[in-house]
Amino acid sequence: MIRGGNKLHGEVTISGAKNAAVAILPACLLVNDICRIENLPDIKDVKLFLKILEQLNADVKYIDKNTVEIDCSNVDSYKPSGDLTRKMRGSSYLMGALLGRFSHFCVDPPGGCDFGTRPIDQHIKSFEALGAEVDTSRGMITGSADKLRGGNIFFDVVTVGATINAILAAVCADGMTIIDNAAKEPHIVDLANFLNNMGANIRGAGTDTIKIKGTKDLHGGTYAIIPDQIEAGTFMVAAAATRGDVILNNVIPRHLEIISAKLIEAGVKVSEGEDSVRVWVEEDTKFRRINFSALPYPGFPTDMQPQLVALLTTIPGTSTAREGVWENRFRYVNELKRMGANIRVEGKLAIIDGVDKLIGAQVKANDLRAGAAMIIAGLMADGTTEITDIYHIDRGYENFEEKFVNLGGDIQRVQVVDDILD
Repeated sequence: MIRGGNKLHGEVTISGAKNAAVAILPACLLVNDICRIENLPDIKDVKLFLKILEQLNADVKYIDKNTVEIDCSNVDSYKPSGDLTRKMRGSSYLMGALLGRFSHFCVDPPGGCDFGTRPIDQHIKSFEALGAEVDTSRGMITGSADKLRGGNIFFDVVTVGATINAILAAVCADGMTIIDNAAKEPHIVDLANFLNNMGANIRGAGTDTIKIKGTKDLHGGTYAIIPDQIEAGTFMVAAAATRGDVILNNVIPRHLEIISAKLIEAGVKVSEGEDSVRVWVEEDTKFRRINFSALPYPGFPTDMQPQLVALLTTIPGTSTAREGVWENRFRYVNELKRMGANIRVEGKLAIIDGVDKLIGAQVKANDLRAGAAMIIAGLMADGTTEITDIYHIDRGYENFEEKFVNLGGDIQRVQVVDDILD
């Protein structure tokens, strides 16, 4: 329940990156030793992944709510529980990790947010390039190899998920693997840094070409996950949308440059510190309409597209948002329209005509980032907004209502339904 109209003001500390965490946790399967993971976000997707690892016979020990020790030396199964894997998209990374460990995997098709088909053809292509055979004909996805050998992988499209799976499968394969047209997102770099910290030999993460020299000599160690680019971006947009003044701590400003650029283009003030960013709106600000496209990194993140659209609903003039990654990520637009937004969708293009204000209404979180957009809209709106299906938001944001309350937002959780871990 959100009562809108308050300007957000103060400081907020950004948590560890969800997208990095759900890649690094399965990577622990490649290590026959203890991996200590720090700055782990306290969110449902992480808890779910730790349950999956435990079900595979890993020993998982919480040191505190953001630090965990994982010992995978006793993992003896390459068949994770479908009841768990079907609840999150990140479970697809178990394919690469289990293939890398056992030369076999057998997993259910993954779940997660629904915004269009998510083909795994590029994942399969990468596994086959390393010598595996993959079968999807019986409702499960199975893969096996007599022996994984390095190979050349060229992706037909830039794909984060397949890039991560290719890295996981290739780390322990014999010989050299070269991945061309690789995705460059910060969490891919974080995964490579984690694995290198554990003894892997990965070069070029963050560029188009990644080279991996396989090794069997991975060892345990300690690693801290990077700050969450998308959580930071969400608070940046929320500060702008409420015409507030917020300092974000524990961020990597370089990861936020494209978000900062679009906010500045719209008339918002942004300044960077070494590991902080301040976002504020001055009293006499004249907002400007903008156009943007969601693209693979270093383009504007698709996971920030709904939040920025929420901001644009009250900026004068006509703005446009083009979705260049997913085919059906504008389902949340109908929820914004319930609040008085003037948006029409034409295929992968949303055309936003700014209105004077949004009005509180009952809306739902269609998916994780759409839920973040609904929070921003509620904070902007006149009156009270009630958001249902907030379990989506809990999948990716740690203590989201508490953080907004500390910034002056009037937001309250009125019903708790923990359906993911039941």
